[in-house]
Amino acid sequence: MGSVIPLKKEISSSYAELKNLVKEKIDQVDQRIKLKLASKVNLIHKMTNYHFKLQGKKIRPLLTLCSAKLCNYTEGSRDINLAACIELIHNATLLHDDVIDSSRLRRGAKTSNAMWDNQSSILVGDYLLSRCFEMIVEDGSLEVLKLLSSTCSTISQGEVSQLECRGEIDILEETYFNIINSKTAVLFAAATRIGACITNNNRKKKDALESYGRNLGLAFQIADDALDYYSSKKIFGKEIGKDFFEGNITLPAIFAYQDSNLKERDFLKKVFKKKNRSNEDFDQVQNLITKYNSIKACFKRAEHFVNMSYNALSAFNPSKEKTILQNMTSFSLERSF
Repeated sequence: MGSVIPLKKEISSSYAELKNLVKEKIDQVDQRIKLKLASKVNLIHKMTNYHFKLQGKKIRPLLTLCSAKLCNYTEGSRDINLAACIELIHNATLLHDDVIDSSRLRRGAKTSNAMWDNQSSILVGDYLLSRCFEMIVEDGSLEVLKLLSSTCSTISQGEVSQLECRGEIDILEETYFNIINSKTAVLFAAATRIGACITNNNRKKKDALESYGRNLGLAFQIADDALDYYSSKKIFGKEIGKDFFEGNITLPAIFAYQDSNLKERDFLKKVFKKKNRSNEDFDQVQNLITKYNSIKACFKRAEHFVNMSYNALSAFNPSKEKTILQNMTSFSLERSF
């Protein structure tokens, strides 16, 4: 049985350690993306410059670089190129998601579709993906091409599955986890597996890194969904209640529904079936989530994935890189952005 790690720790230092470990390379990732996205089309130039100025923590490319380092990748720049690909895929999905969800704010600033329009955001997102696959082909690995093309397909299917389940408060937990695995965790899994792919490690280590990333991504998304019901715009960087107002069913609402009485369940069904939900509706749903300690239940469930992620790296010998990656597992639960 694997070890269980404490969740209360100084996670800010673990992120700083991860970033410092590969600082020179993450800077090269930024430069690689900038060069690859260069375009004579003025709108593309403006929108990509604007979007990438709003970048977040770059967790996914950092994980790619650290995983490669864990697997003793020392020669060449494949880790930099593929970390850039991971970041391009992620940002393409953000551009598309903001259109689908009619989002107006991301990371505390206006989204690209709010600054320009939906059509431009979708097309520029497509441009990011096309540039990404040029880089994957240039890498020359059929294994990596299969991995990342499959990842993009899975992400798309996850988005469609979420659309199908909008307003369906009585969905199974299994359905929710399938959606977040497809939408979020699969890209984390690819980001970390790549480190073993480019070093020709055995399947055991590839699978170990994939498990690490997948479980980390699941914990990350559960925390994100919980923050949407109890955080604030000031620390979260986007509209609070975003999932609720869009009709997306996430774990806090699922847990509240499961524990509610018949009258409360009827209310929740009616609220999520509405075409438009009000601030008063949101307050009432928050009250039920608080009444049934749904946020605590979410983090308890996420803790399981954190421990799965931590223990997945037991396949590797002790090293600085392994310690940093293991320390990062609680980062998804302790973050406030």
